[in-house]
Amino acid sequence: MRTLGGLLAALILALQFPLWLGKGGWLRVWEVDRQLDEQLARNGALEARNGSLAAEVSDLKQGLDAIEERARYELGMVRHDEVFFQFTDDPSQRR
Repeated sequence: MRTLGGLLAALILALQFPLWLGKGGWLRVWEVDRQLDEQLARNGALEARNGSLAAEVSDLKQGLDAIEERARYELGMVRHDEVFFQFTDDPSQRR
């Protein structure tokens, strides 16, 4: 009877091994679940960035205000009827 109990205990342990440590075991499921959560967080950040870029593209396609703003701040362009003044805080530039 004692041998039968030991044999059943060994059989239960043998069945538990693949459940916990096997290829499709709980440890692997927890790891994949953690990776999924990380990927969903990354995807959320990228979706927000894509939404922002899509809004900017739409604004650039429809209106001239966004194009003018980019031309002024990124390229330093001015209109033909404007006068451009540049002020420096460098004391060596003063007379």
